[in-house]
Amino acid sequence: MAHASPYKTINDPDLIKKKNEIRKAIAQEYIKHTSNPFRNIKKDGGTLFDEGVQRYMSLKATRYEFFKPNPKTSILGVLLLVIPYCTLTYCIKKERDRREDLIRTGQVAYKDRGFKFA
Repeated sequence: MAHASPYKTINDPDLIKKKNEIRKAIAQEYIKHTSNPFRNIKKDGGTLFDEGVQRYMSLKATRYEFFKPNPKTSILGVLLLVIPYCTLTYCIKKERDRREDLIRTGQVAYKDRGFKFA
């Protein structure tokens, strides 16, 4: 079971009910704070602290501190960076060599060339 999901499904109805009550209380508090017309008068305006948003922003700020290289990330790096670069380089080189060969053997007239000095 090396690839088991870290998340567990909750089957306890009491626990589900408790979590829903907490979620509703947090939502009500958020609505209360955002719809308060006197918030800016009391000088405690600005943005509201949202724990989920703060957790997300912290994750984005410290993403590379917790990065651990492993075979999967190495393979992804090769597949997404190295192989497309090499493929594009090969295709461009092949097309330029073909065009140069046509020009050097005289199969393309000077007036028909795309790039010329005159």
